Amino acid sequence: MIPTKPEPLHIVITGASGALGKAVAQHFLTQGARLALLGHSAEQLDDAFPGLANSAHLLIASDVTSVEHMKESAQQIVGAFKHIDAVVHIAGGFEMGEAVHELSRASWDRMMDLNAWSFVAVTQALVPSMVARGAGRVVAVTAKSASRGAAQMAAYIASKSALQRLVEAMAAELAPHGIAVNSIAPSVLDTPGNRQAMPDANPSEWVSTVVAAETIAFLVSGGAAALHGQHLTLDA
Repeated sequence: MIPTKPEPLHIVITGASGALGKAVAQHFLTQGARLALLGHSAEQLDDAFPGLANSAHLLIASDVTSVEHMKESAQQIVGAFKHIDAVVHIAGGFEMGEAVHELSRASWDRMMDLNAWSFVAVTQALVPSMVARGAGRVVAVTAKSASRGAAQMAAYIASKSALQRLVEAMAAELAPHGIAVNSIAPSVLDTPGNRQAMPDANPSEWVSTVVAAETIAFLVSGGAAALHGQHLTLDA
């Protein structure tokens, strides 16, 4: 009997047009995976992934903080892929902010929306199909700094800490359904944006997006089946 070719993994990546998103997508593309790449705009996705628009992969402009947008995106993905093996949630945001006693509600809401609520909206749309199948992986991108507060970073750190608690809660909820939920918690990622924002820093002390992508790939793999609610700290 001629062995059948294994079916490629079907992976959803949010924040796909960013530096880490592109590194993660490239890693899985080399592994032969079929990807649904979600980004803030179609133009950004087209620029980040030239040639993928008319392929077996999906490029979807979607607001990851919107339950309605994510519901529509999920319908498109499940309709095309039939099932989802993994959701890699990279989308989020960072900003320095005010001192806690001067913190604006707008700053608080912006960070919580981008970094914590987006995880809820994304998984609310995509996880049910994995539960129905009894298998899957969810990987979020949190932060090493989520463990302790720092000056002028209250809203950001609180939102990443909230994301870690959501990951832990979801891990406990979904483990009985064969789904592992974890995160990577990098210190500072070596991205063009961070180099521009911190020109006097030493990027050799930062975490490569390639290394971060490989760690995410591990959490998607069978080797991470016994990990639930863990945050893998990445530090150069």
